Amino acid sequence: MNAPVRATDLTGTISLPIEGMTCASCVGRIERALKAVPGVETVSVNLATERASITTSAAVARAELVQTIEDAGYSVPALTTGAGPAEIAIEGMTCASCVGRVERALKAVPGVTGAVVNLATERATIHGTADAAALIAAIGEAGYEAQVIGAAASQGGEDENAERAEKKEAERRELARDFTIAAVLTTPIFLIEMGSHLIPGVHGLIDSTIGMQWSWYIQFALTTLVLFVPGIRFYRKGLPALWRLAPDMNSLVAVGSLAAYGYSLVATFAPGFLPPGTINVYYEAAAVIVTLILLGRLLEARAKGRTSEAIKRLAGLQAKTARVRRDGKTVDLPIGSVVSGDIVEVRPGERLPVDGEVIDGSSYVDESMITGEPIPVSKSVGSEVVGGTVNQKGAFSFRATAVGGNTVLSQIIRMVEEAQGSKLPIQALVDRVTMWFVPAVFVVAALTFAAWLAFGPSPALTFALVNAVAVLIIACPCAMGLATPTSIMVGTGRGAELGVLFRKGEALQLLKDAKVVALDKTGTLTEGKPTLTDLELAAGFERSTVLGLVAAVEAKSEHPIAGAIVDAAVAEGTALPAVSDFESVTGFGVRATADGKRVEVGADRYMVELGHDVAAFAGVAERLGNEGKSPLYAAIDGRLAAIIAVADPIKAPTPAAIKALHALGLNVAMITGDNARTAKAIAARLGIDEVVAEVLPDGKVDAVRRLRAKYGKVVFVGDGINDAPALAEADVGLAIGTGTDIAIEAADVVLMSGSLQGVPNAIALSKATIGNIRQNLFWAFAYNTALIPVAAGLLYPAYGILLSPVFAAGAMALSSVFVLGNALRLRAFKVAN
Repeated sequence: MNAPVRATDLTGTISLPIEGMTCASCVGRIERALKAVPGVETVSVNLATERASITTSAAVARAELVQTIEDAGYSVPALTTGAGPAEIAIEGMTCASCVGRVERALKAVPGVTGAVVNLATERATIHGTADAAALIAAIGEAGYEAQVIGAAASQGGEDENAERAEKKEAERRELARDFTIAAVLTTPIFLIEMGSHLIPGVHGLIDSTIGMQWSWYIQFALTTLVLFVPGIRFYRKGLPALWRLAPDMNSLVAVGSLAAYGYSLVATFAPGFLPPGTINVYYEAAAVIVTLILLGRLLEARAKGRTSEAIKRLAGLQAKTARVRRDGKTVDLPIGSVVSGDIVEVRPGERLPVDGEVIDGSSYVDESMITGEPIPVSKSVGSEVVGGTVNQKGAFSFRATAVGGNTVLSQIIRMVEEAQGSKLPIQALVDRVTMWFVPAVFVVAALTFAAWLAFGPSPALTFALVNAVAVLIIACPCAMGLATPTSIMVGTGRGAELGVLFRKGEALQLLKDAKVVALDKTGTLTEGKPTLTDLELAAGFERSTVLGLVAAVEAKSEHPIAGAIVDAAVAEGTALPAVSDFESVTGFGVRATADGKRVEVGADRYMVELGHDVAAFAGVAERLGNEGKSPLYAAIDGRLAAIIAVADPIKAPTPAAIKALHALGLNVAMITGDNARTAKAIAARLGIDEVVAEVLPDGKVDAVRRLRAKYGKVVFVGDGINDAPALAEADVGLAIGTGTDIAIEAADVVLMSGSLQGVPNAIALSKATIGNIRQNLFWAFAYNTALIPVAAGLLYPAYGILLSPVFAAGAMALSSVFVLGNALRLRAFKVAN
């Protein structure tokens, strides 16, 4: 007998990408290895495309082909959708047990090295070399529908995103329709049955008009419509899952409602089968259960839509068309037709379609959607511009440098989606519990039925049925499955709106445990560029004259400090006179003749050697030294003219950011390669707790380790380039970006603005999000822990309290809506002041 063909086996022509081939001998080696695999008929390996085309005469496992290639010394790239791990959209998941079931099915596919399923986003992220068809088949065998999300979607592709959004909207419309039908049909049932119990005289009115038996017939007809028209979704999915011994939320609803319906059916049409005193109907319970669950699903779907609004808003920032120069003409093209190197024209008020470099014209551009900074940025020839930002009043042309999925905006969308789809360490407990939760609920329901049947008061069968149904309905683990991912979605989305991008979801949890924040100085605390900060004049000299002469001389020097002085003169519109006889005096300074005047610039020792008394500037020199600045002096025609200081100025938001970090209870350290005196002076001004100075990039790694040993978990904040080793070493690395500097692989979190204020914002958001997750988990677990025993009738012996299946259904629907509503509160998160 032939072995069955597995979902992971492939037939026909198979195409596999191969990495590591360098020459024709590699091709021959791989072809010989693959031809030796049983079932392989022909093999053609192409060195240029780096792919193997394999024709089989029988079913061959893809994993076996991959292993053969790897045994030959080459590799098959991990399964991707063009921009990272494979993304698969899954339909039909309703609760945490569904998530666990799909993950187990995916991890069982040969070639899968990791799989994470997210209930809120309804996506699976898969790492490994498994074939997409095998993954889809595995999900199908688990009872769900799936499709691979194309690369365009993962890169912020608008068409596929729009298609998914429209599909979700269609599902919401279908739920709204089904709920409306169910509510209209259930209302008369509820009024007939519950009215008899609640309103005196209704029972007699029904009995004297249509009769109780006919009222049961009416309830039967209406309930049948409710269960098998709008409620059919629960049976189509729940019952097959039960046959597979993999029950889910749909199974709980299906069994609970069918039990009430079936019992009522016997009471209506075959009462003789029931013991005396137990003949009663529970049509209203079955109908109301389905109606309330549909209402919960509808509210849940609407709330889920709001959790992803941050992504929608980001995607909405993408321009639809671009004005491009082609063949001597300017034409409007769809955004997808723009290629790198195209010349794009931008008019006032337009949104930039792609990233690029300005080649003509000038304007101011609103980059707040990237950096969070509200002030428009000046753009002129040579400036970099970012797609999605908004041009103000000017017009300019730029050369496209990044298009499609490579633009900054697409990278941001991709980062947010990856963070939203991640699974935090806190989720591990939920996964362990929910794996066995639904089967355990069926066991509890069965025990409840048996206990009431054996020990309950008369009519025992009725009590047994009602309480078992209540247990089944109230125990749905929807809230458990939504508790973590919804908070992550809203939290990371809100972070993106604030310019805080979580590249790795774990950082969202780890940030809240930080004990010390270590900051790089240059470019993080400071502007990262030397600037003229002080120019104090001696009596009888004018600023413009002195600055012009000194800058003219320093323009001949290669020193960075010289460049800062020249930049200041140019910025102030000071003319630079002609210079002659320039000379650099090693270790002292420079001298030259400018505009016919002898000019000398250098340290205090140079002035002393020239015979000048610097005592007149003693007070200023002391102040500059306390600020960590090294003063220079200028002499003109033999007279001491000025004291000058050049420094890297502290960014304006830095003091407030340090204060905010202290307010969060964190220690703040500064790690820098600058000299200790300068570093300590800056630390004293800012209130920084600890200084590690005069360290090289490798030394920063050791400094991070020492801080961890002293304080605990370390957050390192740097510019993401020379700080990469320290960013990687820290428990959480935060890279301060400046618009286009976002693809920093070493960092866990990217702050799009150059402002340090993003650091306390990120940490505060982490604390708020994890706190929100804990609230959700407490509600989800406490709800089930407390109410399952109540539904089973634990309070009946002492207090006579029973939980109706109708109220159980309402409470179950409310739990999911509560969790989603609580997560949505994160949308109102305010930044630290």
